Formats: sequence, structure tokens, C-alpha cells
Amino acid sequence: MDNPQEMTAVTVTLNARLDPEHRADLEDAIDEVMKGMEKNIHVTGGGTLLSDNGEAQECDIELALADANDENISLIIQLFTSMLAPKGSRLFIHGEDTKIDFGTDEGLALYFNGTELSDEVYENGDINEVFDTLDEAVEDIGSIHSVWDGPTETAFYFYGTSFAEMEAVLKPHLDTIALCQKARIVQIA
Repeated sequence: MDNPQEMTAVTVTLNARLDPEHRADLEDAIDEVMKGMEKNIHVTGGGTLLSDNGEAQECDIELALADANDENISLIIQLFTSMLAPKGSRLFIHGEDTKIDFGTDEGLALYFNGTELSDEVYENGDINEVFDTLDEAVEDIGSIHSVWDGPTETAFYFYGTSFAEMEAVLKPHLDTIALCQKARIVQIA
């Protein structure tokens, strides 16, 4: 890697609710692609902004570039767009004070009620089966990118082409899967 003083720092802030493990997976994928393309662009760090209850709100991925030219900045945005770039994401070039808004994916959070269903529903339900069923249901328009297990709720975070389409595809499952009783849907991007 070049001398760090010669590198330009860039922060990509994704309007995505990714837990640190899923963010790290994305960081690793970015590094692999850049290495494969023989680009001198490297992930140098990252972080996840959490709400007071511990739920992810957005995440940063920090990059170092040997050359922050338009071609490399465009490549970074294209790469994130192909992997995950919810509306409201942005790229900041340090030293230039340049901010570029990007992102086309829409986000849907599905919150499962973890306290108000019958004990029988919790005992007989398998959240992993629900995950697989719902992820498969939206596979043509999106996917689940992360999950959160909060104090009173569990959330699946879907990102895809259309919030309304994902909601429409998920709705019939929410009406038939016992663990989905009292679930709520929130648009998050």
C-alpha cells in the first residue's frame, strides 16, 4: 500500500441498518473486488451508528485511495450500488469537503413482536424458518441484509428495488405465519 500520507480518505455512509458483522462482510467484499481489479483502493475501517436501544441506524465504511479522481469515485459508488446502496447514502471525500449523495435501494424493516404473543407461538415457531421463507419471497426484488435482536423485538432489514413491492410480497406471509402476528413494517430507506 502507498504511504498513508499520500492516500485520500473517503467515507461511505450507507443508510443501511447493518450490524457490525454484516458491515464487515461488505467491507471484505469491497476489498476483494478492488484487489481483483488491481485498484489501489483499500478499506481502512468502519463503524455502525446505534440508537439508544442498540439498533443500527446507518454505517460508515472508510476507504483510502491513491487517487481520488472522478473515475475511482464513480467506481466506488457503482460498486456499492451493485452490492447495497439505500437511498440517502453518501460519500464524503476528506480534504476536499466533497459530499456526493447516492443510492437507489429502498428499505423495509419488519419488526417481530417478542413479548405479546402466546408462549406456544414462541415455543413452536422457528425464526430461522421465517427468515428463509421471507428472504425467498422477496428474492426477485430484494433480500434481507441484516437482522437485529432487540430487547422486545426482532427485526429483519430488507433492501430492494421497491418498498411497496416488498411489502406487498411479504403481506400474505405475515397473515399466515404465527410468529408474524403483531409484526410491524417500517420504511427505512
